[in-house]
Amino acid sequence: MSRAVRPTPLGSREALLQEGYRQAAGLTWRYGTTYYWGAALLPKARRRHVFAVYALCRLADDIVDDQAVDDRGDAVPEDKAATGAALQAFADRFRTAVTAERAGDPTGDDPVMAAVAATVVACDIDGECFDRFFGAMAMDLTTSRYETWDDLCGYMEGSAAVIGEMMLPVLEPTSPMAKEPARALGLAFQLTNFLRDVDEDLDRGRMYVPQADLRRFGVDLGPAPEQRRATPQWRDFLAFQIARNRELYALADTGIALLPGRSARCVGAARVLYSQILERIEAADYDVFTSRARVPTWRKATTAARIMVAGPPTPPARSVLPGPGRTADHVAPHPR
Repeated sequence: MSRAVRPTPLGSREALLQEGYRQAAGLTWRYGTTYYWGAALLPKARRRHVFAVYALCRLADDIVDDQAVDDRGDAVPEDKAATGAALQAFADRFRTAVTAERAGDPTGDDPVMAAVAATVVACDIDGECFDRFFGAMAMDLTTSRYETWDDLCGYMEGSAAVIGEMMLPVLEPTSPMAKEPARALGLAFQLTNFLRDVDEDLDRGRMYVPQADLRRFGVDLGPAPEQRRATPQWRDFLAFQIARNRELYALADTGIALLPGRSARCVGAARVLYSQILERIEAADYDVFTSRARVPTWRKATTAARIMVAGPPTPPARSVLPGPGRTADHVAPHPR
């Protein structure tokens, strides 16, 4: 027997979703302008789904980032417990909203959560992706350092690679072979953020770069500002990480041809804009401590406009890792 849909006042559901997607777009514009300009190249009906997925991830990340730290950069235990409870409550509200949406009986009056649930159901995004995502967010409550690249990838599996998987149904790929490039693009985007935001993350008591690589290049980073300097050792270390990052972008590029035209333009624009952050880090002589590498809004707008007309750029040749020997652990991990 089919379940009856609970009646609602005429237009109230549509108004709630419209407001939710409007707020999701606002969050994307405020915190993820590269996603925003890339999504601008999608048809409106698809664009709003990118905003909804981004909004969910942004709100969850904000819960974790708001926890207090002490003078040593360690999370305050009492605040850590409260943050964990808030993250769990947020995840529960998300799952409840999606379950109700799938049952045709949407509940709740939170516009953004309603929009997120509607997107998950409309695009048929695998719920297991969100299990991995919330698992990674919870790791931030207990883990502040990652010893090896593999360890860092274990975290990014749920915080980055899975975002690529979430976005794929929105982009409507023409082949299942687009999955691995989408995962690689999620990893590439997040690694770019990590390299740009080393200074900010240290202020939060976290470090999202492999500790083994820091030792290998002779870099000693600490919580004190005077320890954060662009030394020759740091420049060599960061050049190595940027080359690793570009390997991920190169892998991601192989999936652009597996997307329909507007989706290919969307991903191509976001990929070009994000990779320009790496160029700005290099232009600053690898000093990510003095100022934050940014791509100006005018460049984002003109890049998106150019790609809308001309199409996504031809993928560049794959790079070769510099430094003391090419490693075998620089490629994107497979799903766990």
